[in-house]
Amino acid sequence: MPTSAAAADSSGLIVSTDTGRLKGKDAESAHQYLGIPYAAAPTGRRRWQPPRRATSWSGVRNATDYAAECAQAGGYGTSSAFTGSEDCLYLNVYTPRGAQAWHQRLPVLFWVHGGSLKTGSGNEYDGSQIADSQNAVVVSINYRLGVFGYLNVPGLSSRGDGNYGMLDQIAALKWTRRNIAAFGGDPGRVTIAGESAGGISVCGLLASPKASGLFSKAVIESGVCESLAPTEATARSTAYAKAVGCTDTAALAACLRTRSSADLLAATGSLATSAGTLLPTSGTPEFPLAPAKAFSSGRFNDVPLLIGVNHDEARLFALSYAAATESEYEQTVRDEYGAHADAVLARYPYDSYPSPYTGAYAVGDVWTDSGYMIGLGGCPAQRLAQDFTGKQARTYFYEFDDQDAPSRLSAALPGFAAGATHAAELPYLWAYFGGGDQPLSSQFTAAQRQLAKEMTNYWGAFIRTASPNAHAGDQATWPSYRSGRLMSLRPGDGSTVVQGSLYYTDHQCRFWNSID
Repeated sequence: MPTSAAAADSSGLIVSTDTGRLKGKDAESAHQYLGIPYAAAPTGRRRWQPPRRATSWSGVRNATDYAAECAQAGGYGTSSAFTGSEDCLYLNVYTPRGAQAWHQRLPVLFWVHGGSLKTGSGNEYDGSQIADSQNAVVVSINYRLGVFGYLNVPGLSSRGDGNYGMLDQIAALKWTRRNIAAFGGDPGRVTIAGESAGGISVCGLLASPKASGLFSKAVIESGVCESLAPTEATARSTAYAKAVGCTDTAALAACLRTRSSADLLAATGSLATSAGTLLPTSGTPEFPLAPAKAFSSGRFNDVPLLIGVNHDEARLFALSYAAATESEYEQTVRDEYGAHADAVLARYPYDSYPSPYTGAYAVGDVWTDSGYMIGLGGCPAQRLAQDFTGKQARTYFYEFDDQDAPSRLSAALPGFAAGATHAAELPYLWAYFGGGDQPLSSQFTAAQRQLAKEMTNYWGAFIRTASPNAHAGDQATWPSYRSGRLMSLRPGDGSTVVQGSLYYTDHQCRFWNSID
């Protein structure tokens, strides 16, 4: 198999991999190799099976267009109830021009997309700008989602145990290890990175012995370290199977295999309303220990880590409370926080938030600071960073805090202040994130463009050196969180190093950490 720079022809657009030759395209700032199969299609008998190596091809395969995203329910901006395909195990590679001809191998950013482990695609993240500006190779992947990636019903498979989406990610990492040198990348300098569900995935990869040795650094953006015990995973999956119409407990797997993609996706609403969301399953070969326990015990893939959160994470998830009255807000808090509700309401009074979307702002702050959304944001994020810092000195913690970050939420709620909500940092790192002819980055002010440049430089330095500080210019020096300080990423006068105690106070962590 070719593993050297000689694998590319003189044009730099034809590259040899271990399954065949690929022809990419020149996209002005970078070369792109799109829709590369890293595993065989998980269709037919391969549904709910661990991924297998992709089939080789003869001749030169065009790698100039994205392949299908993984099967999922239709999301924002789509008119279809379902989208994507079960044949979706493809990845994309972005390289700076001439990467294959350089003698020194380039660092690799391996990106795992977000979307609650049930939506999204690596195709949404054009790595050209990062490749060009940071002199790096970028890989973005698709992986099985929702019931195709995380269903855990007895008898589905002799291996996998509901972790098929995670096994896809590991297969893509193995493909990267075998082939990335042909694109000019260094297989020994691969940084895994992801946001939201991608952050859950990165946390899982850090905890998985099956991913050991496949990466050298990690980035978690707005992610948590959550998994399900086998009994809970099976209970949720069984409840889902009944919603599909598979009610014979002894024949659940056989029944599910007869269902079409559309049938399986049509029933996924039951996961939100009764069964609960699907997550990776711990107590399995992929995750012998739940990720949180793996970190507390020191039994994880110990690499330098850049980890962070957004200041107003949960504001995105609180939109349904935009018209909530004070009494409705108070009832929500009582339902969710029980005996602690009075104390919560005293710290987050309804009348301290502006109208007309008072309820959304109030619930958003409560959910952010408490980490109500499976530990996302606020105080749980700081505790997670502290846990890592206790084991890995090279842990760098940030809070993204651009209160005027561009958002599409105002289209649904005119005048709504989204703040630094969940996913708001993505356009600052991925210039074309947001889709269409007018990505969110097109709305940046001069100060926001400067912040985007600073953030990209920090991330680029980290993937090169394991420290965010090997950058050009006069950016603030970012200390390890072992110093008790984090980086506040904000526009205007520039990002600023702040004491962790300020973050602790801002999110009322003394109070939340005292509550079970």
